Amino acid sequence: MYLPHRQVADEATTVIRPPSTISNSQLYQAIVYNTAMKVGVVCLVGRPNVGKSTLLNNLLGHKVAITSPKPQTTRVNLEAVYEDDRGQIIFVDTPGIFGKVVDSLSKRINPRAEEALSRQVDVVVYIIDHTREKDFEENKAIGIVRKISAPKILVINKSDVRTPSHRVQYRFLEEEFDRTIEISALHRKNLNTLLEAIFDLLPEGKPMVDTKALVQPGLNIESKTFLAEIIREKAFLFLRRELPYRITAIVDEVVERRGGALYIKARILTTDDRYKSMIIGKGGSMIKEISMAARKELETATSKKVFLELTVETDPHWMDFV
Repeated sequence: MYLPHRQVADEATTVIRPPSTISNSQLYQAIVYNTAMKVGVVCLVGRPNVGKSTLLNNLLGHKVAITSPKPQTTRVNLEAVYEDDRGQIIFVDTPGIFGKVVDSLSKRINPRAEEALSRQVDVVVYIIDHTREKDFEENKAIGIVRKISAPKILVINKSDVRTPSHRVQYRFLEEEFDRTIEISALHRKNLNTLLEAIFDLLPEGKPMVDTKALVQPGLNIESKTFLAEIIREKAFLFLRRELPYRITAIVDEVVERRGGALYIKARILTTDDRYKSMIIGKGGSMIKEISMAARKELETATSKKVFLELTVETDPHWMDFV
């Protein structure tokens, strides 16, 4: 996981070079300025499908994380920077914490939230969905967060939804957190209130990232990976309930052609030939729908005309390498 180095303020301006694990596609340099501001690392934590990625995208005003109604949409810790005149926040969007792990992919995903929390974290934002009952999965996530000594904010998402509501089941948590804030991540309600609370709890420091060097706020995702994530998101939205857990997407080639158009060659991988047939659909109807939706969003994301060559392959072992 990439997080920019911290630097204690001193009289001289210091340039901090990032770890060698950073993608060569972008240059990340943290510059220490002489003006104190609120700076720190903020982890977004919760069980699957509580709205962490939607919240991150809308806080940033820029899509860096894919979203869908299905669990396992976020599979890695995603880092992004937010900055305004109050200071700078490095957000870490963690995968949802599963109650049970049923395959090798889940076994890899589940420890990643704990891994993020084991690093230096200044504020934990724990997100709940009050329309879902508290269960074993929620209790497991709460138990992980309780081990962290950093200041914590309890965020109750979907404040725009009145029923069903299991708000009373979560009320006891308010005593364990420094702040409690109700939001609607989807409708951007109370996000400024949440940002104000985060900045209030962050320590003073120097900027960790020179945002002038960034094309977009994502810090640890390569361009090919982001394009593949867009394709995977569209596959998640179109496919039947059980299929998304059996697929991933890989971009093999991105070429800028004459006139500035992008040619993207990509694959959807699945674990079994029967799933491959479902993804392709009768007469190729399903893969055409996925491809069309992905191409439209890729054009929006890149501001270029996109030609997407999308195929489907069977690889029973792909989960072992994600």
